[in-house]
Amino acid sequence: MQHRRSAISETLDWVLASGPRQPAHGWSAVKMRSSAGDETLELARRGMTLLMNGQADEAIKTFQQVQQQDPDSAVGYLLEADATWWKIYLTIGNLVDPDVFDVAKTLKSAYDSRFEAVLNVAIRKAEDNIRADREPARNYLYQGLAYGLRARFTGLRDSDMPTARAGKKMRSLLLQTLKMDPGLNDAYLGLGIYIYFVDTLPGIVKLLKFLIALPGGSRNVGLQQLQKASYEADLVRGEAKFYLAKNYSRRTDQQYAKSLQLFQELEQEYPRNMLWKLLAGSLEIRLGHVQAGESRYRGVLTTTRGAQDEIGRALHSAAIQALSRRHPGEKIE
Repeated sequence: MQHRRSAISETLDWVLASGPRQPAHGWSAVKMRSSAGDETLELARRGMTLLMNGQADEAIKTFQQVQQQDPDSAVGYLLEADATWWKIYLTIGNLVDPDVFDVAKTLKSAYDSRFEAVLNVAIRKAEDNIRADREPARNYLYQGLAYGLRARFTGLRDSDMPTARAGKKMRSLLLQTLKMDPGLNDAYLGLGIYIYFVDTLPGIVKLLKFLIALPGGSRNVGLQQLQKASYEADLVRGEAKFYLAKNYSRRTDQQYAKSLQLFQELEQEYPRNMLWKLLAGSLEIRLGHVQAGESRYRGVLTTTRGAQDEIGRALHSAAIQALSRRHPGEKIE
């Protein structure tokens, strides 16, 4: 399918084609990137590994340590909001079917207020740091990813206008990030999600373009940006791989073999997270590998049996649902 080239596609081509340039505010690229190796970011990386490995509560404790260690930084609050989003998604979302947005089973969760509270702190701290000329590129990144989380949060509840507004704000902030420092590859997570969805949800986008001047997108560029983030981002590689795999599994793409490969990579890298096994099982079945798919479902069922935490119980329920679809009338447990 041919896609009309949009302004955002052209902007991103320019960003990718350009070499490193001197960021604004007198910061050098070397000085800005030196912060990526400090103790605060290393702790944040460990927290993200825990989160992608299905240990959301342990990840949140780690991110709260980041907040204590560097209270002026937005990153600890941003990543706590991210971990809280995952708790919301895993406890109220449809965990087997391909769509990421519009999947919530209920309008509210027990974690909503905490999510909103820490997200607002992250946005405020990023804004303060930008005004104070403290690592502006990195704080544009944190602020942009925070608005991306807001879009993901409202998207779960099928709230199109708030999702579009947050996505538009995210896009602007992340493009500014890359203009200032093209090496901050975490920005491509948010940009890739935005660009892909704007191009693949034409009915909604047509109205939103008129109402709020929503910039256009490109499915192909969105996939490219998510792929870049999947292998080159610092903090959000696992999340980017999740979204890339989900997009490949959609009706707009139906690239099931690619999707399965990515979920298998996540499963190998983060073996404690039963979501990856569950989703890999779904892709096995779509590819006709019924025995392998059902084996994964039953593996999730066994691992989560008797789970004491809410996420474990939600994954157990999802495995039962997936197997019940395959074997209607059979008691699955």
